[in-house]
Amino acid sequence: MEIFHSLFDWYMTNLNYFTIALLMMIESTFLPLPSEVVIPFAAYKAGQGDLNVFLVVFSGTIGALTGSLINYTLAYYLGRPIVYKFADSRLGKAFLLSKEKVLHAEDYFIRNGKTSTFIGRLVPGIRHLISIPAGLAKMNLRDFMLYTFIGAGIWNMILAVIGYYIYDLREQIFPYLKDILYVLGAVFIAYLVIKARKNKKKGNCK
Repeated sequence: MEIFHSLFDWYMTNLNYFTIALLMMIESTFLPLPSEVVIPFAAYKAGQGDLNVFLVVFSGTIGALTGSLINYTLAYYLGRPIVYKFADSRLGKAFLLSKEKVLHAEDYFIRNGKTSTFIGRLVPGIRHLISIPAGLAKMNLRDFMLYTFIGAGIWNMILAVIGYYIYDLREQIFPYLKDILYVLGAVFIAYLVIKARKNKKKGNCK
Protein backbone atom coordinates (compact mmCIF):
# COMPACT_ATOMS: atom_id res chain seq x y z
CA MET A 1 0.00 0.00 0.00
CA GLU A 2 2.92 2.32 0.68
CA ILE A 3 3.89 2.29 -3.00
CA PHE A 4 0.43 3.61 -3.91
CA HIS A 5 0.88 6.41 -1.37
CA SER A 6 4.11 7.45 -3.06
CA LEU A 7 2.68 7.13 -6.59
CA PHE A 8 -0.42 9.11 -5.67
CA ASP A 9 1.59 11.91 -4.05
CA TRP A 10 3.91 12.04 -7.08
CA TYR A 11 0.93 12.07 -9.44
CA MET A 12 -0.85 14.91 -7.66
CA THR A 13 2.37 16.93 -7.39
CA ASN A 14 3.01 16.66 -11.13
CA LEU A 15 -0.57 17.25 -12.23
CA ASN A 16 -0.57 20.55 -14.13
CA TYR A 17 -2.12 21.93 -17.32
CA PHE A 18 0.53 20.33 -19.55
CA THR A 19 0.29 16.87 -17.95
CA ILE A 20 -3.52 17.10 -17.98
CA ALA A 21 -3.45 17.75 -21.74
CA LEU A 22 -0.86 15.01 -22.26
CA LEU A 23 -2.79 12.40 -20.26
CA MET A 24 -6.07 13.29 -21.95
CA MET A 25 -4.35 13.02 -25.32
CA ILE A 26 -3.26 9.49 -24.36
CA GLU A 27 -6.79 8.73 -23.11
CA SER A 28 -8.28 9.70 -26.46
CA THR A 29 -6.04 7.35 -28.41
CA PHE A 30 -6.31 3.57 -28.08
CA LEU A 31 -4.18 3.41 -24.92
CA PRO A 32 -5.94 2.25 -21.72
CA LEU A 33 -5.95 5.42 -19.62
CA PRO A 34 -9.45 6.53 -18.48
CA SER A 35 -10.24 10.23 -18.18
CA GLU A 36 -11.79 9.46 -14.79
CA VAL A 37 -8.30 9.29 -13.27
CA VAL A 38 -7.26 12.64 -14.75
CA ILE A 39 -9.92 15.38 -14.71
CA PRO A 40 -11.55 14.72 -11.30
CA PHE A 41 -8.16 14.73 -9.59
CA ALA A 42 -7.16 17.90 -11.43
CA ALA A 43 -10.46 19.54 -10.45
CA TYR A 44 -9.89 18.49 -6.84
CA LYS A 45 -6.50 20.18 -7.03
CA ALA A 46 -8.21 23.24 -8.51
CA GLY A 47 -10.52 23.25 -5.50
CA GLN A 48 -7.40 23.60 -3.36
CA GLY A 49 -6.44 26.69 -5.34
CA ASP A 50 -3.44 25.16 -7.11
CA LEU A 51 -5.11 25.15 -10.56
CA ASN A 52 -7.92 26.97 -12.34
CA VAL A 53 -10.86 24.63 -12.96
CA PHE A 54 -11.76 26.29 -16.27
CA LEU A 55 -8.21 25.83 -17.53
CA VAL A 56 -8.33 22.23 -16.29
CA VAL A 57 -11.38 21.59 -18.50
CA PHE A 58 -9.87 23.52 -21.43
CA SER A 59 -6.46 21.80 -21.33
CA GLY A 60 -8.15 18.41 -20.92
CA THR A 61 -10.38 19.11 -23.91
CA ILE A 62 -7.46 20.23 -26.07
CA GLY A 63 -5.61 17.06 -25.10
CA ALA A 64 -8.65 14.91 -25.92
CA LEU A 65 -9.01 16.60 -29.30
CA THR A 66 -5.31 16.02 -30.06
CA GLY A 67 -5.53 12.34 -29.17
CA SER A 68 -8.68 11.94 -31.25
CA LEU A 69 -6.94 13.56 -34.21
CA ILE A 70 -4.16 10.97 -33.92
CA ASN A 71 -6.68 8.12 -34.15
CA TYR A 72 -8.58 9.91 -36.92
CA THR A 73 -5.43 10.50 -38.99
CA LEU A 74 -4.12 6.95 -38.59
CA ALA A 75 -7.48 5.45 -39.56
CA TYR A 76 -7.90 7.93 -42.44
CA TYR A 77 -4.61 7.01 -44.09
CA LEU A 78 -4.09 3.38 -43.04
CA GLY A 79 -7.57 2.20 -43.95
CA ARG A 80 -9.89 -0.48 -42.60
CA PRO A 81 -7.82 -3.65 -43.27
CA ILE A 82 -4.71 -2.41 -41.46
CA VAL A 83 -6.70 -0.92 -38.56
CA TYR A 84 -8.58 -4.16 -37.98
CA LYS A 85 -5.43 -6.22 -38.35
CA PHE A 86 -3.68 -4.10 -35.72
CA ALA A 87 -6.67 -4.27 -33.36
CA ASP A 88 -6.56 -8.07 -33.56
CA SER A 89 -2.78 -8.32 -33.15
CA ARG A 90 -0.92 -9.10 -29.93
CA LEU A 91 0.17 -5.47 -29.64
CA GLY A 92 -3.39 -4.28 -30.12
CA LYS A 93 -4.62 -6.66 -27.44
CA ALA A 94 -1.90 -5.38 -25.09
CA PHE A 95 -3.58 -1.97 -25.49
CA LEU A 96 -6.94 -3.62 -24.67
CA LEU A 97 -8.06 -3.32 -28.30
CA SER A 98 -9.91 -5.94 -30.29
CA LYS A 99 -11.55 -6.27 -33.68
CA GLU A 100 -14.93 -6.51 -31.91
CA LYS A 101 -14.42 -3.18 -30.11
CA VAL A 102 -13.49 -1.36 -33.32
CA LEU A 103 -16.42 -2.98 -35.14
CA HIS A 104 -18.75 -1.88 -32.34
CA ALA A 105 -17.46 1.70 -32.61
CA GLU A 106 -17.85 1.63 -36.39
CA ASP A 107 -21.42 0.33 -36.15
CA TYR A 108 -22.20 3.10 -33.66
CA PHE A 109 -20.73 5.67 -36.05
CA ILE A 110 -22.74 4.35 -38.98
CA ARG A 111 -25.99 4.42 -36.98
CA ASN A 112 -25.50 7.94 -35.61
CA GLY A 113 -23.60 9.66 -38.41
CA LYS A 114 -21.64 12.84 -37.76
CA THR A 115 -23.17 13.43 -34.34
CA SER A 116 -21.67 10.14 -33.15
CA THR A 117 -18.36 11.96 -32.66
CA PHE A 118 -20.21 14.24 -30.23
CA ILE A 119 -22.51 11.72 -28.52
CA GLY A 120 -19.83 9.02 -28.55
CA ARG A 121 -17.59 11.14 -26.33
CA LEU A 122 -20.14 10.60 -23.56
CA VAL A 123 -20.52 6.82 -24.01
CA PRO A 124 -18.21 4.47 -22.04
CA GLY A 125 -16.44 1.94 -24.24
CA ILE A 126 -16.99 4.13 -27.31
CA ARG A 127 -15.52 7.44 -26.16
CA HIS A 128 -11.86 6.81 -26.99
CA LEU A 129 -12.52 4.75 -30.15
CA ILE A 130 -15.16 6.80 -31.97
CA SER A 131 -12.48 8.77 -33.83
CA ILE A 132 -11.31 5.57 -35.59
CA PRO A 133 -14.52 5.00 -37.61
CA ALA A 134 -14.66 8.75 -38.28
CA GLY A 135 -11.25 8.45 -39.93
CA LEU A 136 -12.21 5.28 -41.78
CA ALA A 137 -15.29 7.05 -43.15
CA LYS A 138 -13.12 10.07 -44.07
CA MET A 139 -15.42 12.41 -42.17
CA ASN A 140 -14.94 16.11 -42.87
CA LEU A 141 -12.07 17.24 -40.62
CA ARG A 142 -13.70 20.51 -39.56
CA ASP A 143 -16.90 18.73 -38.50
CA PHE A 144 -14.90 16.05 -36.72
CA MET A 145 -12.92 18.60 -34.72
CA LEU A 146 -16.01 20.64 -33.83
CA TYR A 147 -18.11 17.71 -32.61
CA THR A 148 -15.16 16.14 -30.80
CA PHE A 149 -14.26 19.39 -29.03
CA ILE A 150 -17.84 19.96 -27.86
CA GLY A 151 -18.37 16.36 -26.75
CA ALA A 152 -15.03 16.12 -24.96
CA GLY A 153 -15.63 19.51 -23.34
CA ILE A 154 -19.00 18.45 -21.91
CA TRP A 155 -17.56 15.18 -20.60
CA ASN A 156 -14.64 17.00 -18.97
CA MET A 157 -17.00 19.49 -17.33
CA ILE A 158 -18.98 16.60 -15.83
CA LEU A 159 -15.80 15.05 -14.44
CA ALA A 160 -14.60 18.43 -13.16
CA VAL A 161 -17.85 18.93 -11.25
CA ILE A 162 -17.34 15.53 -9.62
CA GLY A 163 -13.80 16.48 -8.58
CA TYR A 164 -14.99 19.80 -7.17
CA TYR A 165 -17.83 18.08 -5.33
CA ILE A 166 -15.38 15.69 -3.69
CA TYR A 167 -13.30 18.68 -2.58
CA ASP A 168 -16.40 20.30 -1.05
CA LEU A 169 -16.99 17.11 0.96
CA ARG A 170 -13.37 16.89 2.09
CA GLU A 171 -14.24 17.55 5.72
CA GLN A 172 -16.47 14.48 5.88
CA ILE A 173 -14.40 12.05 3.80
CA PHE A 174 -10.85 13.41 4.07
CA PRO A 175 -9.73 10.91 6.73
CA TYR A 176 -10.59 8.13 4.28
CA LEU A 177 -10.09 9.90 0.94
CA LYS A 178 -6.52 8.84 0.24
CA ASP A 179 -7.24 5.24 1.21
CA ILE A 180 -10.24 5.21 -1.12
CA LEU A 181 -8.16 6.60 -3.98
CA TYR A 182 -5.33 4.13 -3.33
CA VAL A 183 -7.76 1.21 -3.42
CA LEU A 184 -9.33 2.50 -6.64
CA GLY A 185 -5.86 2.83 -8.18
CA ALA A 186 -4.95 -0.71 -7.13
CA VAL A 187 -8.21 -2.07 -8.55
CA PHE A 188 -7.62 -0.24 -11.84
CA ILE A 189 -4.09 -1.62 -12.19
CA ALA A 190 -5.32 -5.13 -11.34
CA TYR A 191 -8.05 -4.75 -13.98
CA LEU A 192 -5.49 -3.82 -16.65
CA VAL A 193 -3.27 -6.80 -15.74
CA ILE A 194 -6.17 -9.28 -15.74
CA LYS A 195 -7.57 -7.88 -18.99
CA ALA A 196 -4.17 -8.08 -20.68
CA ARG A 197 -3.74 -11.70 -19.55
CA LYS A 198 -7.18 -12.65 -20.85
CA ASN A 199 -6.45 -11.05 -24.21
CA LYS A 200 -3.11 -12.86 -24.32
CA LYS A 201 -4.81 -16.20 -23.64
CA LYS A 202 -7.36 -15.52 -26.38
CA GLY A 203 -4.52 -14.73 -28.78
CA ASN A 204 -2.71 -17.95 -27.90
CA CYS A 205 -5.86 -19.99 -28.47
CA LYS A 206 -6.18 -18.79 -32.07
